[in-house]
Amino acid sequence: MPTFVLLIAYILSFSAPPKPPKTYPVGQIKTSMGEILFWLYDETPTHKASFVKLANQNYWDTLTFNRVIKNFVAQGGCPDTPAGFADSPYLLKPEFRPTIRHVYGAVGAGRDGNPEMLSAGCQFYIVQNKKGEHRLDDKYTVFGQVFKGMDVVDAIVAVKTDSTNTPLSPIKLDVNVINLTAGELKKLGYAVK
Repeated sequence: MPTFVLLIAYILSFSAPPKPPKTYPVGQIKTSMGEILFWLYDETPTHKASFVKLANQNYWDTLTFNRVIKNFVAQGGCPDTPAGFADSPYLLKPEFRPTIRHVYGAVGAGRDGNPEMLSAGCQFYIVQNKKGEHRLDDKYTVFGQVFKGMDVVDAIVAVKTDSTNTPLSPIKLDVNVINLTAGELKKLGYAVK
């Protein structure tokens, strides 16, 4: 009888559907100038979850890169006003990590001058300075790293702007979270650690 049970278990193992491959959430920003893809850090779980939540709610899809400065950042989301981020849906406690720095392609959370260094849930920026922006380290939370599309970011910060660094022609955002396998990420130039 035990042999019969083993035989049935063996046969059933072939009928079980294959386990789908593990996927990883990746930030995607589509613009008229091209696509930007970035890794979302597990080390900054609150900021990662916030980005995923707002992207899935299509929060940014009516907004633009509202501040672009060559050799500094491309910033998008809710506008930075003299009163701070008045339109932000919420603020987030900082998640500074000594191993995550403001290097070229770092994706960080904007904030106003609040003393607690709380991030605006709505505002993000991408470091475009090839030398990095290390004066921002441990003052602004970095929660991602661009691995495809820095040529797009370089083009975005090169557009003509007004006196407030707002592009003269709006660069609209289409922000999403896509799930990719390790193999798909590798083909795009990112190796999962």
